[in-house]
Amino acid sequence: MEAAFLANNVHHADQSNDIQGETKHLPLAITALSAAVLALLMTALAINVTVHRAKLRILVGDDGNPHMLRMIRLHGNAAEYIPLALILMAIYEINGGAHTGLHAAGIVLVAARLLHVSGMWSTPNTNFGRVSGQSLTWLTTVALAVLNIVKTI
Repeated sequence: MEAAFLANNVHHADQSNDIQGETKHLPLAITALSAAVLALLMTALAINVTVHRAKLRILVGDDGNPHMLRMIRLHGNAAEYIPLALILMAIYEINGGAHTGLHAAGIVLVAARLLHVSGMWSTPNTNFGRVSGQSLTWLTTVALAVLNIVKTI
């Protein structure tokens, strides 16, 4: 009982109140910022798929339409890579990783995903945006993995 009381008081000591009296505790503030921006991007890409489905009257899949396939893959590619990078960011931040490295990873990841979208949006061809966006996504993910490995050794 006493341990629970002490744990509760320590927990509250780590928190501060904002103007409305809500409790603030942001142990993953840097990851949260990147995740929020990337969530907005992923939601925009999901809405884009729905809009194209309605416009092209394609209910399921791509129906052989190359434009619809590209819109689906824009969202799918983001859904494949963003979660892993954010998990690695969160783990690194929880383990006391360098804030500069976390901010850099978040900025590069957002820029990479925007480059990828801009490169794939209007053409299925290989171009600077598509290649650099995907490459920077991989580079950021590998860098975060290495940072986590080094942090735990």
